[in-house]
Amino acid sequence: MNIKYFMKKALEQANKALLADEIPIGAVLVDNNNNKIISESYNLINANHNATQHAEMIVIHKACQKRQSKFLSNTSLFVTLEPCAMCAAAISEVHIDKIYFGAYDEKKGGLESMMKIYNQHHFFVPEVYGGMNELECSLLLKNFFLDQR
Repeated sequence: MNIKYFMKKALEQANKALLADEIPIGAVLVDNNNNKIISESYNLINANHNATQHAEMIVIHKACQKRQSKFLSNTSLFVTLEPCAMCAAAISEVHIDKIYFGAYDEKKGGLESMMKIYNQHHFFVPEVYGGMNELECSLLLKNFFLDQR
């Protein structure tokens, strides 16, 4: 699997979010069997007036519809920011196998705390790889928030 390629695709989604006046976070879900993109999106919180419309949640929703399944086994999620607790829980519920994320989110990142919960309650635990294209992902977010001020 070409991790750099799929992180680039997630960054392309984040840049679409930037153009749409959304927080620039993008996500791509890939089928591990054939390395094809199943779904991709960016945050749509402002457009949909819904705080749950994170890129990860939209990608999961689209993929479940496309596969007509409540599980997304044999998939990898590429996202430009560490998933929050809500998204981390959803990732576990749908059984996404691997998460590759860019920037670490010290304020709302949920993977570390969710890993503790996963292990205590026998949840599905994905493999997690952080810091992919971290500088590029971080700068995109930092510049967005600097422009907002």
